[in-house]
Amino acid sequence: MKNKNMEKENEIKTVVPALRFPAFRNTEGWKNDIVNNLVDIIIPPKKIALQEYLNEGDYPIIDQSQKYISGWINDKDAVFRDVSLNNPFIVFGDHTCILKKVSCPFVQGADGIKVLKSKDSIDGNFLYQALLVCPVTQEEYKRHFSILKQKKVFFPSIKSGEQQKIADCFSSLDDLIEATAQKVKALEKHKKGLMQRLFPAEGKNMPDLRFPEFQEKKEWKEKQLGNIGEIITGNTPSTKDITNYGGNKLFVSPADISNNRYVSDTKIKLTDKGFSVGRYIPANSVLFVCIGSTIGKVAQNKFECITNQQINSIVPYEEYLSDFIYSVLEHKASQIAMLAGQQAVPIINKTLFSSISILVPPQKEEQQKIANCLSSLDELIEATSRKVEILKEHKKGLMQQLFPKI
Repeated sequence: MKNKNMEKENEIKTVVPALRFPAFRNTEGWKNDIVNNLVDIIIPPKKIALQEYLNEGDYPIIDQSQKYISGWINDKDAVFRDVSLNNPFIVFGDHTCILKKVSCPFVQGADGIKVLKSKDSIDGNFLYQALLVCPVTQEEYKRHFSILKQKKVFFPSIKSGEQQKIADCFSSLDDLIEATAQKVKALEKHKKGLMQRLFPAEGKNMPDLRFPEFQEKKEWKEKQLGNIGEIITGNTPSTKDITNYGGNKLFVSPADISNNRYVSDTKIKLTDKGFSVGRYIPANSVLFVCIGSTIGKVAQNKFECITNQQINSIVPYEEYLSDFIYSVLEHKASQIAMLAGQQAVPIINKTLFSSISILVPPQKEEQQKIANCLSSLDELIEATSRKVEILKEHKKGLMQQLFPKI
């Protein structure tokens, strides 16, 4: 029995991944050790209180938030400087499972941060990627740093150069993902600035920017939403009747409205029977969340649907364009959300929603021009966002090949 256990232990001491770079295919297998033996755990010299965070400054602050950089500070005495590009620190958040690779001097912003400096046997960039491979990172590590310390990491000899090759491969992918994500943010910022010029500012009845063919046209007119289209408050088919659910008809709730403009699928589907007891919303209407914590979310439905009672839908009358109304409401969403007031469950009822006024150009052609401009930007933003997700999936698949599957 003892011999069998020793054989099993030896089997996992050296392993190889499914995919190796050609130069390393005939080299020795990978070894393993626990994280605690591969790093030095360092506590930076000073923690920064949240009220000391600046929007800009000389040194970045790293804490347990989802953001890579949480704030800035100018206090040079608080800076943790012993960082190099070749051997960066890995910052681990004890409670929120934030793994960050830091390659510049930084400041620690909160308790619960552990800074891991890799020892000579393992490259810091390689170790960072290795810690992202196992899904346990996202589940158990966020509860206990002690779990991370005991995690087994497999790695080739650092002298062979294979660690650096793998780290460089994933670092390049990370850079591409980050650059593409930044492009999304830049496009969103551009769109926001454009909307501020294409729609009249508060107290005005003309936009700052108007397409040439409409510059001599009349002022925009104030219209209540109830006069622009039919307002339909959704309802939920009885959940006690299971025959209402499990079909292929769309049932939209706030959870189905994401950052994307269009809702084309839903988490819950209805049967024809369930659909028949809902309030019918034709395709290409405008959906606005009017109840709950996500009040102000807005979308358009690509296909016919019904919605739950948290959503008010606008089915535009003939002289008004759904795409234009969507863009106006997206522009005014935060302002409209404030109408709910401070209450336990924020709500804008149908009467209040119907009374909300927006400015509309007198010509339908101008509505169309503005809608086309913003729709093309939305398509570009969505396509670029999709590229980010594709790159992330590509990296995930590559990691499963370039790291051993144990």
